[in-house]
Amino acid sequence: MTRFPLYAKILGWFFLNLLALAAGFWLLVRPEVRLNTLVAGAAGDRMQRVASLALTQLHDQPESAWNEALARFSEAYGVTFFLADDGGHRLAGPPNEFPADLLRQLPHRGSPGAERPPPPDRPGASPPGSPGPRDDRGPPWLRPAGAPGPRHLVHTRNPDYYWFVVPAQMPRADLPHPVPVRLLVRSSTLAAGGLFYDTAPWLWAGAGVLTFSVLWWLPFVGRITRTLRQTTDATQAIADGRFDVRVPELRHDELGTLNRSVNRMASRLDDLVTGQRRFLGDIAHELCAPLSRIQLALGILDQRADDRGRPYVEDLREEIQHMSALVNELLTFSKAALGGPAIQRVAVRLREVAECAILREKAGPVAITVDIDPDLTAWAEPELLTRALANLVRNAVRHAGEAGPLTVSARREADTVRLSVADSGPGVPEESLARIFDPFYRLDESRARETGGVGLGLAIVKTCVAACQGTVTARNLTPRGLEVTIRLPAVAAPTT
Repeated sequence: MTRFPLYAKILGWFFLNLLALAAGFWLLVRPEVRLNTLVAGAAGDRMQRVASLALTQLHDQPESAWNEALARFSEAYGVTFFLADDGGHRLAGPPNEFPADLLRQLPHRGSPGAERPPPPDRPGASPPGSPGPRDDRGPPWLRPAGAPGPRHLVHTRNPDYYWFVVPAQMPRADLPHPVPVRLLVRSSTLAAGGLFYDTAPWLWAGAGVLTFSVLWWLPFVGRITRTLRQTTDATQAIADGRFDVRVPELRHDELGTLNRSVNRMASRLDDLVTGQRRFLGDIAHELCAPLSRIQLALGILDQRADDRGRPYVEDLREEIQHMSALVNELLTFSKAALGGPAIQRVAVRLREVAECAILREKAGPVAITVDIDPDLTAWAEPELLTRALANLVRNAVRHAGEAGPLTVSARREADTVRLSVADSGPGVPEESLARIFDPFYRLDESRARETGGVGLGLAIVKTCVAACQGTVTARNLTPRGLEVTIRLPAVAAPTT
């Protein structure tokens, strides 16, 4: 199983890309860098309107009611309002000592950018109580003239707060002209519930970008992974010996080139393997006639041989019988492999096939247990399936018959039937399990006649099962034994 599919990798890379973009965007708009930009935009105008409303209410009330008025504003907006004088001393609001970082960033009168209020007798100045020139940004006493610097946003680290500072002028009963003051709004977050910085539009924009990106990428990634999945399934089928599979060649990119190469490879392998099997069948067929003549001549020779020559005749007969068995195996293998379209599958009762295969092999004293429901059926060609099962039983009897009983069982699993032959022998080395179905492969590299046949028994099993559109696998059992499993398409309903 693929641990990290390509689909997940591409999508993971896409989300990492979004994360990198988000990190870069944060670095560009981080409060320490872009606080003045926020103040100069819509957020600053929104705060200016709130500050003007608060200062107007403070102007219309006596100083004794300022604390209560600011408390109402704090509760309404979810932030804390303060009023301080030019020196940074609290005039109204909750008891609090302003952080040193804040006081250092507050412009005072006399500092660059701070301007003293004009004296009453200065030309162009309005006397106390006069309406003064018109200013559309608020009452006359909120004019920026004389205010200690423009509005700005301050971020203090210890404690961690955001302070929105609005400079203004407030008339005092004991002074002939308004005095500079500052309305300070404190929040623990930059958003301040949307008062300083409204995050909702950015969240909606981010969600829109994410949705659009996903909808944009999904078809692209889906087409790539679908093509790769088709190519993977085709190559797995080719590895299992099914060379008739093909993959679509509709794409005009690297994946399309890969699919065309896979199809050409499958076609070439199909021609080579089919030619090899046909060649083996032709050779075996051509050998049948000379072998028959040799056996006939051997019979005549046996009748005329004396006692001294008879042992040689018997040795020759044994060799001829071995050669004849090899030719018969080659013929069987080639016929099973080249069965082709002539094979007609029918609903086969598996218990009857198993009993027929056991009877054909004449297992003798070896105990064989059949655990198959009499009504269990599968789609197969009866003769090919019987031949495959007979070869498995013969192989198990030959290599593990003395180790214990053999078991032939079958179970239905979803849309397939699992037919197994298990023994109690020594099993097969793990590295050889994938090769025991290859033609002429034997575990004994010396290929001695006493240790087995010619290496075609399990290859015939594989070709017979493949002709029935099934698969065959082998695995070692614990603690001992080998189990060979045939999987065939199941019949939808039991037949009578």
